[in-house]
Amino acid sequence: MSLKKKITLGFLISAFIIAILATFEYINFIEIKKEIRHLELTDTIRSKSLQLRRHEKNFFLYGMPDAAEESEAIHKYLRELNTVLDGNDKAGKLSRLKKHIIEYGARFNKIESSVKNITDELEKIKGSYAGYDKFFPLIELTFMERPEQAAKFLGKVFLLPPGHKLVAGLNGLYSDIQILRKEGEEIINISKELDRAARENVEAVIHMSQIAILIFFPLFLVVGIGMLFFISNNVVNRLKLLIGLAGKTGKGDYFHIPVSSHKDEVGVLIREFNDMENQLSRREEEIEKKNKELLQSRKLAAIGTLASGVAHELNNPLNNIYISAQVLMKEAGDSCSLTARETVNDILGQTLRVKGIVADLLEFARGREPQMGEVELNEIIMGAYKLVSATVNTEMINFVVRKDSGEIKIVADHEQMERVFINLFTNAVDAMNGKGDLTVTPVKNREFVKIKISDTGRGMPPDAVEKIFEPFYTTKDKGTGLGLAIVFNIMKKHGGEINAQSEEGRGTTFTVTLPLMKESREF
Repeated sequence: MSLKKKITLGFLISAFIIAILATFEYINFIEIKKEIRHLELTDTIRSKSLQLRRHEKNFFLYGMPDAAEESEAIHKYLRELNTVLDGNDKAGKLSRLKKHIIEYGARFNKIESSVKNITDELEKIKGSYAGYDKFFPLIELTFMERPEQAAKFLGKVFLLPPGHKLVAGLNGLYSDIQILRKEGEEIINISKELDRAARENVEAVIHMSQIAILIFFPLFLVVGIGMLFFISNNVVNRLKLLIGLAGKTGKGDYFHIPVSSHKDEVGVLIREFNDMENQLSRREEEIEKKNKELLQSRKLAAIGTLASGVAHELNNPLNNIYISAQVLMKEAGDSCSLTARETVNDILGQTLRVKGIVADLLEFARGREPQMGEVELNEIIMGAYKLVSATVNTEMINFVVRKDSGEIKIVADHEQMERVFINLFTNAVDAMNGKGDLTVTPVKNREFVKIKISDTGRGMPPDAVEKIFEPFYTTKDKGTGLGLAIVFNIMKKHGGEINAQSEEGRGTTFTVTLPLMKESREF
């Protein structure tokens, strides 16, 4: 076969490979557009579902007549969800979600009707219980949020029988609210499942495109190098070496070819190949790192925006509830019944708990930049444990700090770093149910200090360890899931790291790594 034919054959093979790659990428591009549209749809559904639940909570929290606006918002989002589902469910994949939304709407209409009937019934019996006028505003304010307690209160204070229309209506309202909330949770879960599936489909199509490029590009490169082998016999050995390494490059293995003294085109090619290997290796690492950072940043930004909005919406009503409950307690004095005092105390306690959750949401959403200064690590550790001991029972906790050196000075925000250790110590005490060994071991090396916080608590399964730094993930019954997410953000802003190791039944160890001040480093 003549050289001309060999070159022509090589050209045709290369053109064929490029044509296959181009065709495959075009098909993939169309598929990606399709999946992205579906992702936008699922994201819209998830967003509107979250707004629906938010207005639902506000509806029961505000009470009549302030809940009218929330009711309109709920009906608005129900209509929008139905419109979205009706216009985009050609394949019938959204029928399950649509069914739950229809059931949710019907249940909410029933609850609205029940609220109106109960309100009317309360107006009717006011005249019959003139001596209890001071209780009616409290009942009207709270019966939507806690209908079961309102029913018990009417039975105990007003001596209404269980079969009374008002008591039966409140009990029925409580049952309907529980069913409504379950339907709402199911809507959120389904929308999240749809969104997650859509994202996985997009990632899968993109991954297929990446694989095609990684397969066909090295193949095209091998063909080109093969042509050089046939054109120039004096570079056969070096071209063979290049071909072999090009194949390994396609599999993700990056090796360098020893640079020879030849300064011909093949020598230049070898040097360029080595540079390409370095660039591909660095670029692959950078792309992987950037993809992870981008995904996490988008996730945190979306959650932060949502958290900030929810926190601001809740803060003012909570303050009003708390102040009103305090005024009510002061006005009632000792003249009110034990049941009323317990109810007001419960309102105050639960309001404080929700205000704490709102504070965590704002802290996570705002992400205040640290005010750096020189701090001594051992003082922060001891101060943090002292603050924890003031809020939780640590009498049965054996707290030990193993110091193998003197002062450990770091540059950090004292308040934020104290927050890190308070969260870690509080989690450890909770995990041990208030009884066990809590050990802190700081270890310095040349440039960093590692602080290991170990407990003898119940530990965590591997899948939980992977998620503990994600916002809103918690293994506690009453946790917000923001504590460790805030800790993670603080560590990143301080140029440090935090990771966890845990084994079920044997405890958990968190390792905090922080840079030392220059004068604290060991040389």
